[in-house]
Amino acid sequence: MGTMMMLWPIVKPLLRSKFGMLVVGVGAAAYFMGYNPLSLLGMGGSAGKTTVANEAKDNQMSDFMKTTLGYTEEVWNSVLPQYGMRYKEPVMVLYRGGTKSGCGFADSAMGPFYCPADNKVYLDQSFFEELAKNHSAPGDFAQAYVLAHEVGHHIQNLQGTLVKVQKAKQSWGSSTKANALQVKVELQADCYAGVWAHHAHNKFGILERGDVEEALRAASSIGDDTLQKKAGRHVNPDGFTHGSAKQRMEWLRRGLKTGDMRQCNTFK
Repeated sequence: MGTMMMLWPIVKPLLRSKFGMLVVGVGAAAYFMGYNPLSLLGMGGSAGKTTVANEAKDNQMSDFMKTTLGYTEEVWNSVLPQYGMRYKEPVMVLYRGGTKSGCGFADSAMGPFYCPADNKVYLDQSFFEELAKNHSAPGDFAQAYVLAHEVGHHIQNLQGTLVKVQKAKQSWGSSTKANALQVKVELQADCYAGVWAHHAHNKFGILERGDVEEALRAASSIGDDTLQKKAGRHVNPDGFTHGSAKQRMEWLRRGLKTGDMRQCNTFK
């Protein structure tokens, strides 16, 4: 009833025309279906504004990620043949909350990941908000680094590295050894991300002042030791799965500096 009282000063003049009566009719139908007719007039309150703002933010992020993915395709299509390989482009899936993947159900708790079963990169958009707010790693190139890292896993899949690693981990049955091997996989993906950035800058001039620092800060902020400390735990290298902050920055920096995939052999 309070809503209808608020609407009356708006409704009264609308009743003087056929178009106005049509608007009133639509509003009345919305009201009895459980919707707030004020939202139809742009007066729906902060919830409506928040939804629009979130959609605008997601659309902006989606456009940026599609552009970045295009840069990865341009670079790897030209770079991989130099190493005797043909690049097969992955598919990127942007989602918020949860989605299905070839590797099972994905939710925001998993963070960004690559699924070799369907050759897709999965990115939960809320991760980038967490990266900026909770890990002090904002910036568009920090986001580009995350995508480039997952594309790095796709390259490892094309190389056959992921299959070999998975077989080794299954045969060992030791979590410590398996973790250590997974760290090598992740550090190589960091290095490949650096190789991509090196060639992307040479080809398109994508790097602006402060971009490299953004990527290195992001790599450091999601290092295993950093995350363990942030969670209030003692640093336990046996529990590492992605590498320490120092390792992640070092391998990313190596790829950036050399632009040479041969310098990314973390398995030596």
